Parts: sequence; C-alpha cells; structure tokens
Amino acid sequence: MINLTNELEKHDSSNIVADKINPLPRSIVRRTAFELLDGEWRFTLDTENRGLNEYWFARHDYTETASFPGSIESHLADAKDVKENQELYSNSDEAVAWYERDFSVPEDWQNAADKLTQLTFGACGYETRVWLNGIALKTIEGEEVHYGEYNSFSYELPPQLLAPVNRLTVRVSHTIDAQIPRGKQASRVYRQGGIWYQTISGAVRSVWIEPVGRNRLRSRLGIISSLRDRMVEFDLTTRIHEPGVYRLQLSIKPQGENNTENEADVVKAEFELLLTAGEKQQRVPVEMPDARFWSPAAPNLYHLSAELIAPDGSVSGIETHFGLRKIAARGRRLYLNNEPIYIDGILYQPGVSTFEEMRRHMLAMKQLGCNLVRVHIAGIDPRIYALADEMGMMLWVEIPSPHASTQISRDNHWAELQRMLVFITSHPSIVIFSLYNEDWGAEDITTNIETRKYISSTYDYMQVHYPQLLVVDNDGWNHVSKRGKLCSHLLTVHVYTPDLASWSSVLDRLVAGETQGVAAQSLIVGDPYFYHGQSPLVISEWGGFGFSGYGGPGENEEKTERIRDFKREMRCRRVAGDIYTQATSIEEENNGIIDAASGELLVPPGLLDSNSID
Repeated sequence: MINLTNELEKHDSSNIVADKINPLPRSIVRRTAFELLDGEWRFTLDTENRGLNEYWFARHDYTETASFPGSIESHLADAKDVKENQELYSNSDEAVAWYERDFSVPEDWQNAADKLTQLTFGACGYETRVWLNGIALKTIEGEEVHYGEYNSFSYELPPQLLAPVNRLTVRVSHTIDAQIPRGKQASRVYRQGGIWYQTISGAVRSVWIEPVGRNRLRSRLGIISSLRDRMVEFDLTTRIHEPGVYRLQLSIKPQGENNTENEADVVKAEFELLLTAGEKQQRVPVEMPDARFWSPAAPNLYHLSAELIAPDGSVSGIETHFGLRKIAARGRRLYLNNEPIYIDGILYQPGVSTFEEMRRHMLAMKQLGCNLVRVHIAGIDPRIYALADEMGMMLWVEIPSPHASTQISRDNHWAELQRMLVFITSHPSIVIFSLYNEDWGAEDITTNIETRKYISSTYDYMQVHYPQLLVVDNDGWNHVSKRGKLCSHLLTVHVYTPDLASWSSVLDRLVAGETQGVAAQSLIVGDPYFYHGQSPLVISEWGGFGFSGYGGPGENEEKTERIRDFKREMRCRRVAGDIYTQATSIEEENNGIIDAASGELLVPPGLLDSNSID
C-alpha cells in the first residue's frame, strides 16, 4: 500500500453528488468541506495487551508507522521483526494494535458557533476505542467501545478539548472468537483454507473529519416506496443539541444523463418538527404522482436534498439519490414493479479488494449479463450500493455470520443486523436480505428450538419494519418452518455437482417439491412443510467450476459450455432465479470467472444472461 503524506488532504465535497466517484466511503453526503486523516500513522502492536493499564493513550513511544486505511494483518507484515510479530500473532486469539497521529482543525471550522467537528471511521474493528489528546471519546450513540467492523461510526469532538495541534489515539482489538460476526474470515471453528479466508481487521476504510451542524440531519436514511400510491416515505435521523421547532425541507428532482440541472423540481415538501435534545428518527411522506420506477432495465433515480433549518436560521443538509421500486414473491415467481423477473445472479465475495477493484468487478458482472449480485456475508464499501443503484444491478446482501450458535452469538448477530440496516435501506438496488447462510452461526438449528425461535422472530421483525426487502432466513438449506409456513420469502437451495445428468435430476426433484436428499442437508427444519410452489424456488448457489471442492472443468472454454448447459436446464423448469458461484477467485477458492486484479472477463460477455440461452 502506498503511504500518503502526513499532511491532511483537503477536499471540497460540494460537487460529490454529481461526481461518478465519491471520495468518501458513504453514499449519503454533505455539501461541506472535509479532511482525510488517511496516510501515515504511528503504530505498535500490543502483544501482551498492556496498553490500557499502562495508559498508552496518555503517552507512548511508538516503534513503527503504518498506513491508514489498512488492516492489522498488513501492518503486521510490514512491521520490523516480521517473523517475531507473525509468530506472536498466529499463537494468539487476540490482536491488539495502537495507532496515533497529529492533526489540526481548520480555524474557520472552530469559529462557527453553530458547528461541531465530527470524526468518522469508514469501518474499523472489531473493537475500537478513541482518545483525543489523551481523553476518551464516546461515539454519537454513547459507546466508549465501538463494536463492529463493517460500517461507519462517528464522534463529535468536544470544542474544549481541541488544541492548535491535536493527538488522536486509536486502539483496535480483534479476536478469532467464533461468536462475533465474521463472514468468511477464519475463526477458531473454521480455519483459513479452502472456502475460508484470512482475517482482515483494523481501520480498513478511510478516516476523516468534517464540520457539521450542532443541530443537523445525520447521514442516515431509510426509504419505503409505494407504487400504488406513488408515495415515498423517508426515515430521517436528527441530532439536536438545542431543542425547539425546526423546519425540514425536501427537494426532489430526476437524476441522470437525460436530466439537466435546470429542470424544475418534481417535488418540494416542508414539515414542522418539534425536536428535543438527542437523536431521533422521523418519518415523513411525500407524494410523487409522476414518478418513474427503478429497475435493472431502467434504473430511474431521483436526487434528494434534505435540509433541517434551526430556530436561529442555521441550516444543515444531506444529499443522496433514491429510487422507487417494489419487489415481491408470489407463488413460484418473483415480481419487480409488478412485472415478473428472473434472477440471473452471481455470488460475490469482495475479500480484500479495494473500492476501485470492486467497482471494476461490478461493471464486469454487468457485462456477464447479471441483473443481481449476491454480496456474500461481507461488509462492503457503501459506494458499491450507490453504484448498483446507478447501473441497475439488484443486490442480495447478507449479515456477516458468526461461526458458533450461542446466546452471545445471537446477540452479536442482532447488533450487527441493526448496524447494517441503518446504512442500506435507502438503496433501491438492495432487494433481498439473508439472515444466515448454510447454518453458519446457527449450527444447532435442527436441534435447538431457541435458534429457530430467534430466526423466525427476526424474520417477523424484518417483515414489519423493512417491507421493502425480501428476507431469507437461512440460505441454502434448513429453512425454518413455523406451523407449515416458511420463515423466508424464498425457498433457496445450494446445489454443487459437475455432472449435467445429476443436475437435471436434482432440478426435477426440487420443482416437484422434494426437500430431502436434494442438498447437503434437508431443505426444511421445524414443523412439517409441503412445497407446492407457494414460494419462488431459487438455486442460490451452483457451479463453482474449477474449485477442487466442487469439481467440474477448470479451463475457461470448457467451463463456459458447462455453464450454458446448466443455465439451459434451469430455464426450462419452474425456477425463479439462480446465483452462480462465483465472480472472482479468492485465496484457495479458485472458481472465479472475472480476473480479480484487472476486472477482465475470463468467459464470454453475456454468459449468465438467461435470455441469451438458446
């Protein structure tokens, strides 16, 4: 990784919304300046976990430097005494690292009475503690320790603590505990190798400061749209220090190449809000009688500008795009905007890919003919969600799963669910959401009624609070049946066989309603369930050709023909969609059809487009 200079990189984000590349890892932006804290930081490993007791946040002599953003694992490899450090790390269940750097806040930010300086980590963890000039900070949510490593979190920097030059200290702790959300990162249960990848921990996305209003809208937004009523409901989050009567103004206009900046606003709306101190969510409805819908074929988007006007006249705003769409599962079919749609999908695990690499991968998946990408139990840069909105690519996202089934792991799973939902529900591209995959984190699903109760209650919660998403309880097999009804909108199955005859036979049995002997485990767990087409059947993993664990051809030409044959068999049966495994090869899982480094296709364009299958 190339180190940036120690100087803060200064940017003006007033034109971010119009830019194709957003410089910050977020999809909801502010028209304010910001300063990146990326670059070279002082760094040391705390192999004996002594730093807190020895007050390293007050003073410490750092022996190394490291580049932010970057993982503890990469910093470990770059540090001096590499062999010694690697041995210490590999023999420990916990890695603790300390980072520190100096920074200054621009004078004009500090002189504005209605402003605060906000510090944001794009993603860091699993446990993060932060000190400013030796004083511990709490996140806006009041956390002394932030848990989680996939989503952003922020701190308001107390003005009384700021100096001309400030010292920012960060302690990051990560374990291989199987009870925390890990996705496909190795743990005590699943060691690195095969389909399990190296751990990636620490500050893996940018860190920045920016001036924000003391009374403001946070960069968090949920959207629910009703096609029938041409209605959009916006869930906004306010952060208030001075209670009072505020005005919320929304301005909406079409976004896209065919719309000019001078086009009249489609909708303007204003709401009066009595706001108390603290943080609060507020839902407001807006009618859009002439709205155009979002779909892969026509990804119509609208630009939203939302401003909160304080009693003293100060203004704080956020901007983003959104789209109107409806996804539904009825009988054996999936419907987008009340029109039947077949999922031509691909499994995507970003691994350690940079944003630019992920962007190339997304464009390549579009070239393959995909209309959906299944982001496989991974946290991902939110700019990828925004890119999917713009390019017309549906997304299926999933919680990075724990690797053990305990009450603690379920509590961690629930906390991770809440962290994810804050950042994904404004994107029309996100249509499907998985709670678990192949029993990972729910290994006792067949024997433990508490595990099944948690999954069924979480599914019910999602249906009530997030009706814009289709929810899958446990992708692949062991779907939970409660009184003969699935706790899932989709009946999904993972089928890996390189043999065409076996493939055809399994498809016939699945369509006929068989749930035993068609996957690695039973498709249903819990109460008896009888499948007669009540839910769409989706082959949510198949192929994997080239990986030794799945079999099949390794050469791309032969792989191409095998994929065509397998797709053809699905399209002549009552299957609602399929997800090919997988987009890129990662570590030992060598089954990609896109070059991970360049983004170039290794197979012909359009291969996964079932409309092109003769």
